[in-house]
Amino acid sequence: MRIAGCDEAGRGSLFGPVVAAAVVLNPRRRIVGLDDSKKLAPERRAELAPRIQEHALAWAVAEIDASRIDAWNIYQASRQAMMAAISQLRPLPDFLLLDAIELDLPIEQKSLIHGDARSVSIAAASILAKVERDRRMTEFDLLYPQYGLAQNKGYSTPDHLEALRQFGPTPLHRFSYAPVRESRCWATGAEQAPLPLGV
Repeated sequence: MRIAGCDEAGRGSLFGPVVAAAVVLNPRRRIVGLDDSKKLAPERRAELAPRIQEHALAWAVAEIDASRIDAWNIYQASRQAMMAAISQLRPLPDFLLLDAIELDLPIEQKSLIHGDARSVSIAAASILAKVERDRRMTEFDLLYPQYGLAQNKGYSTPDHLEALRQFGPTPLHRFSYAPVRESRCWATGAEQAPLPLGV
């Protein structure tokens, strides 16, 4: 069977997209060190990601942007990102391993609590999703340097919350999240962060 693990990164972030990855590992090409991406140092994730991409039978990543997260809610946006990643796999998998979520797909699937710690396929997907999302946050940091996105990855760290209080939210923040909504009141009268070209 072609078993695909699938996971996402960025559900709790206040900024930017949620990113999902799907991976079909090659049972003949064992990758040492796969684990839940949250347990791995950024340098270790950066080492593992290209090895996963090189040795996997198939892999894909997909993202859902902040505006659609606000329109749908983060749970549905995460599901959509996962389904988009799975749909890109070639060949398509015939079984899915998912981290505590179910998808509306005509593919047999199993949802595992703490799946990224229990399944190497889900762990591989979590690493690819996290590495890709961190890369995107580094790109956005160049557009909005005042928010420290390269360091905080858009999460509600003290420096990010202080920047929201001082500058208000950008168009790429998630306005359905309470700290972002509230920051619009804090930043009344402050200069709002500009919309970058091409967004």
